[in-house]
Formats: sequence, structure tokens, C-alpha cells
Amino acid sequence: MEPVSLLTAIDCTAHIHLIVGSNPLAAARCAKSLQVGAKPLLIAPETAELHYALQKRIEGGEVEWLKKSFEESDALSLGREEIGGVVDAVFVTYGPRDPLSTTISKFCRRNRIPVNVSDAPSLCTFSLLSTHTDGPLQIGVTTNGRGCKLSSRIRREIASSLPSQLGAACSRLGTIRRKIQEEDHLSHSALAGELDEEDSIDQSANFNKLVTEADLEAAKNRRMRWLSQICEYWPLRRLANITDADAETVLKSYAVQSSTAASHDHTRNSPSAVQKRGRIVLAGSGPGHPDLLTRATHKAILSADLILADKLVPSGVLDLIPRRTPVHIARKFPGNAEQAQEELLSLALEGVKSGKTVLRLKQGDPYIYGRGGEEYEFFRKEGYEKDICVLPGITSALSAPMFATIPATQRGVSDQVLICTGTGRKGKPSTPPEYVPTRTVVFLMALHRIEALVKDLTTWDSADAKVFLPSENGKEVLDKTRKLWPSSTPCAVIERASCPDQRVIRTTLEFVANAIESEGSRPPGLLVVGKSCEALMKGDPARKWIVEEGFSGLEFDEFPGVEELVIGDQLNAGKIEA
Repeated sequence: MEPVSLLTAIDCTAHIHLIVGSNPLAAARCAKSLQVGAKPLLIAPETAELHYALQKRIEGGEVEWLKKSFEESDALSLGREEIGGVVDAVFVTYGPRDPLSTTISKFCRRNRIPVNVSDAPSLCTFSLLSTHTDGPLQIGVTTNGRGCKLSSRIRREIASSLPSQLGAACSRLGTIRRKIQEEDHLSHSALAGELDEEDSIDQSANFNKLVTEADLEAAKNRRMRWLSQICEYWPLRRLANITDADAETVLKSYAVQSSTAASHDHTRNSPSAVQKRGRIVLAGSGPGHPDLLTRATHKAILSADLILADKLVPSGVLDLIPRRTPVHIARKFPGNAEQAQEELLSLALEGVKSGKTVLRLKQGDPYIYGRGGEEYEFFRKEGYEKDICVLPGITSALSAPMFATIPATQRGVSDQVLICTGTGRKGKPSTPPEYVPTRTVVFLMALHRIEALVKDLTTWDSADAKVFLPSENGKEVLDKTRKLWPSSTPCAVIERASCPDQRVIRTTLEFVANAIESEGSRPPGLLVVGKSCEALMKGDPARKWIVEEGFSGLEFDEFPGVEELVIGDQLNAGKIEA
């Protein structure tokens, strides 16, 4: 593997930077040095043509111009006195083709002086990142010399995706951190007897009551974990809008929570404490977007000792799992589904027997083609019926059509909804539903055999859907009583519903197989069939299918994220470990 750069952040306050050149890049280097608190020294001959920005800074006294050509002694004598006069860094703006660039680079390398030569990675000992700065927040991007323009593009994309005022939020969260550390210091000092009585009266420690000599260090670690939970689980838009009043509220919540946590710790550590009984939670993670989790499922994610997740649980939901929580993702692939299911059940049973809270996290709803009922039955037979909790999830069978502007029911269009699987047990085809003009049918797990499914719906003699009637003479008689679906029936393929890369293909049964073959697959996906597919969004008669990209269903700045709601609940109820 090709090595990459070691990214660091350097405190350049009062450093001396030597900038060689007088072009626009030299002006940019001087501006950057001033921004980070360094003193830039410009070296260029008196006859050099100065960039206007340089001229302005020199006239304003911000930049000192040494009207001379570069000499090696400059790098060894113009720096800070405390480090022997060696400059802290040298910036060469002439480019790789100028012989002076190579000469300066070799000299700096020999003397271990950091050097940067524009557009010449091989002559540099360090490079500058393309940075976005917002107060104390800095985000840097590098392509390791592969393209500065690309770095700038990526940096702009990242910065534009962040909420405004995030830098101010970093400052306020830093204030919270500092205040907690101050309180921790006071608590430690009081317990160690380092404060006299007068100091104790003047500077009361709000958190002293939660700390004892025996668990002082443990409590200290809990405080930092508490702050980490705030930073990790509050949505960025909420953090960006945090005010000084919010910071005080958080600190007060912390004070209350800390006392509660201490009493809980004392109970847990007492000799009479009994090992807790294990528990299994079957929960649905919804269609994809993490804000569509139920609050109960999100609480289960935060409190579980072990999480066993299905393969298709979206990454946005998995990102909410605390880093300390062990996670196992089902290794389900064609031909291994049963073995993977047995592995999950075995791991869950082992966890429950050891007293853990085990979360079986499923996509959608656990009882809608999620094998939730089978797992409930398994744990009941193992004697854990009273320790099973089943939490519903928003099923994609009903939410995905909505995100595609398809009402599952619509007066005068559809008065019933049927949820089907396109693949039966052990991969066998399921019995196709007959055509009902006012019915909306949602097929899950069907797109991999879409051509066969369309045949099942539109013909009697499909190999997968043949149904025979009993005959007196023993001959097979094809059942042709089932009503077939017209090939002109509107339908829609909805893939990765509610995720940023959601895709909707609007077409008819006649062309849906060709559309999927042409556009490719983006699992997980489902098929919606029925007149409701065109109740609100009409198709284009001139086109066989229409493709729509992207999801924009939850774009409300004032819409609180599930993380904010749950964190608030936990702070108020004392459920977060301080």
C-alpha cells in the first residue's frame, strides 16, 4: 500500500515563516502565515515586481520585506532566538522548474527545516491542506499531490454540507468541557483536603457529592463519556444552533444526572447486587433514514449490550450504535441464508444466557417478512418468553410508496393494499395474486426475478405460476379462472427508500423488466403495482419508463432529529451514564 501523509495540526503562534518569491502565491502564503499567528518574512530582490496584495501588506506593516535574493544563512539566522535563529518553515513559490527551488529544498532537508515548494511534492517535506475554517473548527483535505483543484472541490463540498455556525458550537462545547474539568478539579481537591474551609465556601463544588475516594477515577471517566455522548448523538444542526443558555441547561442536566448515576453505581457495586437477567429485543429499523426510527428502537440501540443486525440495515442507522457496543452483521448471501440465521440465533441465545440485553435489529418491521415471528418462537421454546420485547418498525412496504408519491389507498382508485413476497420459502416462487382493479400490490424481495414475476401476473402458463385443476381422467387441466393483470398496469420500482440515493423507476408491467435490466439494480428495492402508481404522478406516454433520483422527504431545519429527542429524554430521565 502506498504511504500517505501524516496529517497534523501545528500551533504556529509567533513562528517565523520565510516566504521566497513575490508572486500571487507568495501573497497567499503570507496571508496564511498571518492567519495562523506566525510572522512572515518575504525574501525577494528589490527589483522584483510585487503582487498588489503583498504591496498592501508590506505598506501596512504586516509583512517585512527583505530586499535581497535568498541565501542559506537566511534560514539559519532569521528565526526565533529561543531555537537558535533557525526559521520555523520555508515556503518557496517559484515552482519546480526554477533551479533555486531544488537548491533551497536540498539545503532545508539537510538542516531539517520544514520546506514547501509549490507544485513540487517531491521537493516538499510538508504540504498545506485545502482548509475550511469556522472559528476553532478546521477541516483540511489533501490528495497527496494528486491535484490541488480536486482538494479544493472536495473541501467546498464538505463545507457546504455542514450547518452554519458549527464553529461557534465547537466553542460553546469547549466551554462545557472546560467547566466540567473545573468542577472535576474542585471535587478532587475537596476530597484530597487541598482546599481550606474558606475556599470551600467561596468556590462550592457542585459535583462533590457524587464522588467518593473509592470511585473518584471512575467518576472522572464517566464525565468525559457523558460529554462524548452529547457530541456524538445530537444532530449537527442542533449543535450548530446551541446557545449559551442551552450550554447552561446541559450543565444543569449533567449535575442532576451525575448524582443519579452515582447512586446507581453504589447500588451496582454493593455485595447484594444480583446479576441481571438477559433480555432479547426484536426491533425494526424502518425503511432507511435514521430519523424514521421509532424512539423506542433508538433507545434500544443506545442501551443494548450486543447488537445483531440484518445485512440490509442501512448505514445511517448503524452509525447511531455507540462505539463501545459489539455489533455482528448477518452474513447472509445466496445459499447461506439459513446458516446465517442460525448463527444469529446462536449468538443471541448465548448473549441472553450471560445476562446481556441483545438487540436483533431488522430492516423495516420485524413481523413483515422479517422472520420476527420465527425468532419469537425460537426464544420462547428456549424458555425466554417473558424476556422478549418486540418493537415495531416503519415497513418499507407502506412508507416507500409514500416517498415515491404513491398513495397506497386513494378514494376512487384503490381501496385495498396487499403485501406480497416475490420469492417464497427456500427461493421457490410464491402464488401470484389475481388482478383486482382497485387493489395496490406491494412486492418485497421480487426484483431479482422480475421477469418471471411479470409472467406470473400476466399469464396462466408461466412455469412458476401454473395451477392445475383436479381432473376425472387424470389429465392435467390448467386453471384459467385466476384474473390476469393487464400488461399496461402502472407500476413503480422503489429502491433504497428514504436514503440519499433513493431511486424510483415509473413504468408499466410491460416494460418493468427491461427498465431494471437497463438501469441496473440498487438493493434493497420493491415493486408497487396498481392504478395508485399514477394517482398523483402521471407517467409520460412518450417514454417507456421514467427514472427519478434522490430523496427529499425530511428537509426541515426545525424538524428535530430522533437523536435530539432521545438525548433530551435520557438527560431528563437520568438514563444516560454520566
